[in-house]
Amino acid sequence: MDSIISLIQAAIVFGTVIMLGAVGESLTEKSGSLNLGVPGIMYLGGIAGLVGVFFYENAVSEPNSIACVVIALACALAASFLAGLIYSFLTITLRANQNVTGLTLTIFGSGVANFFGGSLNKLSGGIGQVSVSTTSSAFRATVPALSNLGVAGKIFFSYGFMVYAAIAIGVLSQIFLSKTRAGLNLRAVGENPATADATGINVIKYKYLGVCFGAAISGLGGLYYVMDYTKGTWSNDCTIESLGWLALALVIFSAWKPKKVIWGSYLFGILYWMYFYISGLNRSSQELFKMLPYLVTIVVLIISSLHKNKENQPPQSLGLAYFREER
Repeated sequence: MDSIISLIQAAIVFGTVIMLGAVGESLTEKSGSLNLGVPGIMYLGGIAGLVGVFFYENAVSEPNSIACVVIALACALAASFLAGLIYSFLTITLRANQNVTGLTLTIFGSGVANFFGGSLNKLSGGIGQVSVSTTSSAFRATVPALSNLGVAGKIFFSYGFMVYAAIAIGVLSQIFLSKTRAGLNLRAVGENPATADATGINVIKYKYLGVCFGAAISGLGGLYYVMDYTKGTWSNDCTIESLGWLALALVIFSAWKPKKVIWGSYLFGILYWMYFYISGLNRSSQELFKMLPYLVTIVVLIISSLHKNKENQPPQSLGLAYFREER
């Protein structure tokens, strides 16, 4: 029983990282932009939050927990939003190739993050010595009255506030896309920008907003990884990048629906960490188990392609630049 509880806890924490990345990318792709820079954006969100609170905690004798959380969130959102703005300018205004731009953003984000992360490690005395304990504790804080409710408390209430915030963001994103005029306009832009333009929808504005706000949400995934998953430390092991690619796979698995991203992220977490709770596996077998989320995504993609269910297909204009003159 303890192993099952531990697996569920690991899946929820792990899943929250990719959930935020996938929800943000779902909004971006619903606007018709294919942003392969999600790993880089998550890198930038994580390092920006870490740098902000690192200097704050070292500048004051008694850091305030609320101030730490606000600074971390503000820095992460600003950095990831800016990354989305750069991507938007290059692909929407200058009409650069979206695939190349996204991959370049991933390389850029990982390089910048690891440079500043390495600098922080040197300032702190070595790898793993970055100290933002106040901020990390605030992100991982639980409600004792709820987390001590036996098995239910361990499974549902033993996490930091961002786990529940991620679920709320996923639900609100689904409501936004399906129940609001702005969300329907965003989907129309992603499906057929020429038709949307003809009906009076500002295609450029919606594309910019979809990419920038999607990037901001994805950046929170990187911040959560740094502050909660690794407890406020930085290591140049490329884990954030691998989680960013997993988030992109989750977008396909969830058929571009934020509500499916929520349970899909936890399923990915279970599949990814299952090997750790199965005794007798050698190194090679463990690596095969880590492939399960990607294999499941491929199977789902094949099934949805065979059935040709329109609801489970990507936006028709995904990855295509819009030229108003050709309308």
